[in-house]
Amino acid sequence: MKRTKTSTEILSDLIGFDTTSHKSNLDLMHYIQDYLDGFGIKSRLIKSEDGEKANLHAVIGPADVPGIILSGHSDVVPVDGQDWNSDPFTLTEKNEMLFGRGTCDMKGFIACALAKVPEMAAAPLVRPIHFGFSYDEEVGCTGVESLIDFLRDEIEVKPAMCIVGEPTSMRPINAHKGGHHLNCRVTGHECHSSLAPTGVNALEYAANIVSFVTKIKKRIAEQGPFNSDFVPPYTTINTGIFNSGTAMNIVPNLAEFEFEIRPIPEENPQHIIDEIREYAFKILEPQMKAIDPKTGFEFTEPVKIPAFHCGEDSEIVQVALNITGENTAHKVSFATEAGLFQNIDIPTVVCGPGSIEQAHKPDEFIKTEQMIKCDNFLGSLIGLYSQDLT
Repeated sequence: MKRTKTSTEILSDLIGFDTTSHKSNLDLMHYIQDYLDGFGIKSRLIKSEDGEKANLHAVIGPADVPGIILSGHSDVVPVDGQDWNSDPFTLTEKNEMLFGRGTCDMKGFIACALAKVPEMAAAPLVRPIHFGFSYDEEVGCTGVESLIDFLRDEIEVKPAMCIVGEPTSMRPINAHKGGHHLNCRVTGHECHSSLAPTGVNALEYAANIVSFVTKIKKRIAEQGPFNSDFVPPYTTINTGIFNSGTAMNIVPNLAEFEFEIRPIPEENPQHIIDEIREYAFKILEPQMKAIDPKTGFEFTEPVKIPAFHCGEDSEIVQVALNITGENTAHKVSFATEAGLFQNIDIPTVVCGPGSIEQAHKPDEFIKTEQMIKCDNFLGSLIGLYSQDLT
């Protein structure tokens, strides 16, 4: 059996793997597999289609009864263009803070979970503790989808509850906004600008859609629906990228832009998407095709993260509240994979070490006291799952 490591020691190891989303995470996952093997715990890798990335699933305790899954993502955002005062892929400790890319978001939680493996393996667990570590969360929670499918379709008994360890300063979160990322490609008809009326200006038609989206955004801000637990208390829409045009004397034949919708749980984002598509296809596109039938709009939705809400009276929320000592659960505006677990009937709470305010920034850090809080939280969870709760 391998010697036990503290959560900080394991975090140091994890930070050493550059798992930026566009890179492979296999070396990190093999590290976790080897670590678990040292305590007699088998795990399974669920690889991406190209084999370059993987989710990891493991079960500690009796696998034939419902238990709890600890969910965390292994990928991190890029450090390119950021001004760091230390090597982002070497853990640096200073003034009771641990610096490095992913310390807060969210290798700190994974490190705490792994540090508790010896205690989990030795405990008389009456319900199992699952690990579900995923990839590509930072690009839209796309990697975890195959892990979700695996839990739903391939294991004997799926978990009854889930804790997503995103940074919440160890406060239980029982609701968050969703995240829908849409791309729009506009095909126009190119011509010399002196003959502009004979062309179809893709840039201008794209700008029409952006203007329409802006009107919807303003309407929602004024009319709702509203949920005062969120900041801001309504669904938000943002256009973030717009590309078109090559020269002033050429009518552009192509325009592309990207926008996102972050809906509150009370809002169905599909209604917003349908309204935008109807304006494009029924109002604008006939004008374009009257000049050139090959012109038009194409929408794709590469990211669809559902909004999440779990009732405060649910068992998992009550477990998190009791362990943390919080009086009530909280809501946040950032998105996680929690809604995807809820979609397969696994009630979920988001609760993990670190502050979201430190995520994605240069000199990302997590406070050592947050690691200690997470260690203690998981220790209490192990004690709870070692009792007969029936």
